[in-house]
Amino acid sequence: MKVILRMARLVLIVSFLHFFVTVSAAQDHSVARAWNDVLLEAIRNDLARPTVHARNLFHHSMAMYDVWAVYDENARTYFLGNSFGDFQVDFRRFGYAGDIEAAREEAISYASNRLLKHRFQFSPGSFEIFRLTDSLFSVLGYDPTITSTDYLDGRPATLGNYIAEQIILFGLSDGSNESGNYANTYYTPVNGGLFPRDQGVGDLIDPNRWQPLEFEEFIDQSGNSIPDGQPEFLSAEWGNVVPFSMDDSHVTEYTRDGFDYKVFHDPGPPAYIDTTERTEGTEFYRWNHQLVTVWSSHLDPADETLVDIAPSSLGNIDIDDLPTTEEEYQSFYDLFEGGDTGEGYAINPSTGSPYEEQLVKRSDYARILAEFWADGPDSETPPGHWFSILNEVSDDSALQKRMRGEGEILSDLEWDVKAYFLLGGAMHDAAIAAWSIKGYYDYIRPISALRYMASKGQSSDKSLSNYHPAGVALIPGYIEVIEIGDPLSGTQNEHVGAIKFKAWRGHQYIPDPNTSYAGVDWILAADWNPYQRSTFVTPPFAGYVSGHSTYSRAAAEVLTELSGDPFFPGGMGEFPALKNEFLVFEEGPSADVVLQWATYRDASDQCSLSRIWGGIHPPIDDIPGRKIGREVGHSAFNYGAQFFEGKEEVLSSNRISEAFLLFPNPVSDFLQVKGQLSHYQLITYAGKSVEVPQFNKDGKNIIDVRLLAEGVYLLINAKNKVIGKFIKQ
Repeated sequence: MKVILRMARLVLIVSFLHFFVTVSAAQDHSVARAWNDVLLEAIRNDLARPTVHARNLFHHSMAMYDVWAVYDENARTYFLGNSFGDFQVDFRRFGYAGDIEAAREEAISYASNRLLKHRFQFSPGSFEIFRLTDSLFSVLGYDPTITSTDYLDGRPATLGNYIAEQIILFGLSDGSNESGNYANTYYTPVNGGLFPRDQGVGDLIDPNRWQPLEFEEFIDQSGNSIPDGQPEFLSAEWGNVVPFSMDDSHVTEYTRDGFDYKVFHDPGPPAYIDTTERTEGTEFYRWNHQLVTVWSSHLDPADETLVDIAPSSLGNIDIDDLPTTEEEYQSFYDLFEGGDTGEGYAINPSTGSPYEEQLVKRSDYARILAEFWADGPDSETPPGHWFSILNEVSDDSALQKRMRGEGEILSDLEWDVKAYFLLGGAMHDAAIAAWSIKGYYDYIRPISALRYMASKGQSSDKSLSNYHPAGVALIPGYIEVIEIGDPLSGTQNEHVGAIKFKAWRGHQYIPDPNTSYAGVDWILAADWNPYQRSTFVTPPFAGYVSGHSTYSRAAAEVLTELSGDPFFPGGMGEFPALKNEFLVFEEGPSADVVLQWATYRDASDQCSLSRIWGGIHPPIDDIPGRKIGREVGHSAFNYGAQFFEGKEEVLSSNRISEAFLLFPNPVSDFLQVKGQLSHYQLITYAGKSVEVPQFNKDGKNIIDVRLLAEGVYLLINAKNKVIGKFIKQ
């Protein structure tokens, strides 16, 4: 039995509901799976924000897990009754004499419905998303008029509402700046913008730092048009977000431009270029980015080069063998042929037979990888992609739903809530770790680095007039100097002496992506673009480290430990890409191709390579991401699994801190605050900032709340952390 990864977008709301009612019921999917499917569809209809959606997936998963744990005699809740930073979640456990499974399903549904509606209320696809949530809620037979959060009344609905309410409040103070639409509060790019359609490097000042791209119309990977044409750096300050399993032992603190950055699992700096001389670091920077353009030459369907993409030839890389030194990097990646040192497997351990060879065009394989793992154009983002993979694995009849592959077989609901909780925690920590590194190191992308080096000239021959120590290294057949008589020399030889690349030609050569492709040829290096959509080009955040590599390796570790087996059920995971139907950026593939992986780690490693063929990351972004992902995945799984066993000591001590004392609470007129209250912000339950009079009387901090409407309010300090919450009555 092979895991067939479908992951097709459900376009119509009606078809999705029909899918849920018929297929889910027939396959006995749990209510947790049903709500996870709705969340994944919501993500596809929202802005493509991988960090934000990793957080959404985790917060939803922890809500469902806590519901399950409340009704279990041994398990310990993760969120309820615990403290996170300055946020205390009050909770008193209670007995329940009714149908526990029915109670869990009901509470999960109320929690999911409330949380998802809050998180996606401002989404560009909110209308469709709300139809999904309302329809599923109705199909399940629940009453939307029950909005009470008084869980001590014993009703599962109020428990679900309470959990969602507390997660919403926590989310307004967890460092993500949700109330500010997740915008950065202090990060500013040092480089000016680059219009990818124009030649050259735009307003690049520092070739070691990230450069924003500018468009007449920027369309993200979910197909949403973003105003202003220059998307800002997504989540540059994500290191401030409260993590799952990571704690202060994983943090290095830096200061840049007068602002503090928390970096989790700090890998140290990437490869930098010295613009004045040929240093060792410059050579490594040059090799990294030039490998990207050499691999771009593999994307031509007219190229008849064949590769075996079956597990018999690919995969089986021990993470301890990943490169560390510059020499090891250059041995690990095949500069001219593409790929890495993986040699595959002799046999399928599930069947005992060899894996069957699959020879395909390298150009088809590379283009399919670039698009499949890019998660576009209707993106569920990388963390959502791995939730889809988990769901497909869970549906496979060859999988026995045993935790770590041992013990009793779990019910579908118990398996799903635990699996989502562990994978969600890992994806959330992977986002925090990777983006904390991206935000601080602020590293350049290949489109800017390659164009910059080419603009300086070449660094191979000092005798030539276009020599520059920061220029590109000449590679015959791939990177050359334009000479008189060259088709690229220009009508007046204006490009003579400039650099040319043998690479994917770009979207200007694709009049219709349904019927044509760009192919590969010599192009001006100043025109180089990655293999992506022309309205997207490169994700709007720094490259180092690769988020795809970090997410994917973390997910692979969780799935391996969760199932107790590194191999997909049946020894194979597959995804079919049909001839001239799968590719979106251009026509293709030229024949049917089936992506295949023996293990979850092989799928992760393939995802990492896809970003190089796609022109998004050089190797220096990839390898640290893989290594960090492994650490994050192991940590998240081991930390999260302790809650299943009811251990009391699992919460990290660094999460717990004493909040300011607010009294009386609830309050109707004047709120007293015990503690030094200087800079603060008062926000509503919905995240809206409000202003009220504040004064000091007899040494006491007093806030006048008489004009406030009834409801729950949070006090947020200058670091966007909750210092207290109160109820205005």
